[in-house]
Amino acid sequence: MSLDTPQAETRLERLTAHEARERLEHERASRLAQLQAIEEAGPDVEEQVRSAQKDTIQRVLTQVEASFDRVQDGSFGICRGCSRPIPVERLEILPYTQFCVPCQRSAA
Repeated sequence: MSLDTPQAETRLERLTAHEARERLEHERASRLAQLQAIEEAGPDVEEQVRSAQKDTIQRVLTQVEASFDRVQDGSFGICRGCSRPIPVERLEILPYTQFCVPCQRSAA
């Protein structure tokens, strides 16, 4: 993003810090609820499946926590691959993402 980009245009491209924190807090709460549900699951759930689910959720929670740091330092919503703004639509779906879609594909 250019330093001479008008403020109104910037707002359309990026979430505010408040909006980002709200989305991340919602994501964190959802993942913590999932972890609790896994912990409370009865013996019907195989331990290997339970462990894999917990690992996946923990990985996402780590990404969510790192996103709070990016909100704090002002780098939230900026792709770590190309340094361009990540589209708001992508951040609405994956508020903890570090990459735009093209860079995510390249990283995978």
